[in-house]
Amino acid sequence: MLSEPRSGRLAAWGNALLAGLVSPDDAVLAIVGDDALHRMEGLPGESGPVGLTFALGRLRALGVTGLRVALPAPGHPLGLSGPPEFNARAMEAEEAVVCYGATLGLVPEVYEAGPDGDVHVEVVWHCLPVREAPPADVPSLGEAERELAEALREATEVLSRLDVAGSGPVAEAAIDAYRARAERGREVLAPGYPPRAVRVLELAQRVGLLVSLASGNGHGGAVSAGEMAARGAALRPVERTARRAQVAAYNAYVEERERG
Repeated sequence: MLSEPRSGRLAAWGNALLAGLVSPDDAVLAIVGDDALHRMEGLPGESGPVGLTFALGRLRALGVTGLRVALPAPGHPLGLSGPPEFNARAMEAEEAVVCYGATLGLVPEVYEAGPDGDVHVEVVWHCLPVREAPPADVPSLGEAERELAEALREATEVLSRLDVAGSGPVAEAAIDAYRARAERGREVLAPGYPPRAVRVLELAQRVGLLVSLASGNGHGGAVSAGEMAARGAALRPVERTARRAQVAAYNAYVEERERG
């Protein structure tokens, strides 16, 4: 969770485009980011892959009025609603976008080519049918914010006892995660999102950074099997909570539309 998922960029800037808040060129530029090219294939009425600008316009013509994010993991179909074929593709990619207003979903497939230091990245979004049903396990923004704060406190206590987060970058990330709730002015979502969604997404990303740093720091001071198990047990629910919060933030645009 150190970087923004491609599904998050597509949903956020796609929603801004659907709302008329950004131009097609600006939306596509933000979605593509550092990648070389994005295309979409499997769109109803299209016989082959099409460019992203055309694809977004085609989705609007098919009735799509909003885009949701799914960030599933093994045993946790977060944001998915079926059918099995779509869920399996999304689970393999560990992300997907689910359309609101039409029973379609989008799963990215990433292709890389070129030597180290000059890798050329292209993304194909596969358009597949989805089931019209509530997405799995997605909290409200308020729930996500409360869960993040609680999970972070609990994990920091456990990791500190194991001498994992006592000093260095892990401790700094933990402090930053607490401060993120009060930060303003950093654009982490597209225009049209409520300020609370921006707060929740930033906190979720920083909590994810804490988990990634702790997970990548060997076994830290956890020298016994029991301590290593405790460390893993502390990190798993925090990572799950951070993913749920990310999805809640990206989906806030559609949730507000549904409410009113």
